[in-house]
Amino acid sequence: MKKILGMGSALVDILIRLRDEAPLKQLGLPKGSMQLVDKTQSDAVLAVFSDYEKSLAAGGSAANTVHGIGKLGGEAGFIGRIGEDDLGELFVRDMHSAGVEAYMSRSSTGTGCAISLITPDSERTFATCLGAASELSVEHQYESRRSESGVRNSAFGILSQYNILHLEGYLVFNQSLTETVIRMAKEAGLTVSLDLASYNVVEANRDFLDRIIREYVDIVFANEEEAKAFTGREPEEALAIIGGMADYAIVKTGAKGSLLQHGAETCRIGAIPVKPVDTTGAGDLYASGFLYGLANGFPLQRCGELGAILAGNVIGVVGPKMGEGTWSNIRSVL
Repeated sequence: MKKILGMGSALVDILIRLRDEAPLKQLGLPKGSMQLVDKTQSDAVLAVFSDYEKSLAAGGSAANTVHGIGKLGGEAGFIGRIGEDDLGELFVRDMHSAGVEAYMSRSSTGTGCAISLITPDSERTFATCLGAASELSVEHQYESRRSESGVRNSAFGILSQYNILHLEGYLVFNQSLTETVIRMAKEAGLTVSLDLASYNVVEANRDFLDRIIREYVDIVFANEEEAKAFTGREPEEALAIIGGMADYAIVKTGAKGSLLQHGAETCRIGAIPVKPVDTTGAGDLYASGFLYGLANGFPLQRCGELGAILAGNVIGVVGPKMGEGTWSNIRSVL
């Protein structure tokens, strides 16, 4: 089985279920988007929901994906940056609980958080304060639980231990970091996977994404909105365009399922029937299933089916983490 490494923002999700959409308009947060905010703005958002019930979960798009791969029994690692605080420790514990090797650098800046606002239709809107995650750099040295005391790892040294690198689209706000890491991965012989993350990420970085996908990226994940923001086309045509740029193209179409292309092969995957509670993590867990399947040499159709199983199950719970009973059932399907 191939080993998969994720790199991205190490965040803790603060999950809040809204009674209606009015607060989103009050805060100027476009529904379904991911907006970067600073610490002051993050605190102001939380103040609006001071009387709402909240729950915490380790998050971040790439982190969610490799966490899912670990829960499936895959070999996975994650590179990120956290603060020297309780939220940072929560993040590391959660990675380790899934069997994921966490390569972390630490900062005096607080661990980043993503306020996930869940509307009654199960859609989520993020106000994300990156905190220490904004300082992520290939120049850092990263500690892991397997390192001897005082031993640290370089980013290139970590990459060379893996076969697939999965990046979250949110990283492209730091274009220099993104391109540097991808070049390093290709030099080390890795397959590069990229999730486009959010339509507003795509809109702000379309030219850069177009270039790096053509030059470096092997696997592209996009939902319907992201695919349209990137190509200007509806899912079927968007799939063909992205499939002409990368070896694997995946366009997720919500309740209608997903479309996949690898070379001349295309297939359509249906969504599993489920009553949605919260779509947080659905795309991330789809990528978990697909990449786990690819790492194990599964055919394209089976990779997509496993992605659909994970995505369907996670939208039935609040947040991006499923209980052990659910994971046990999924592993039994494998």
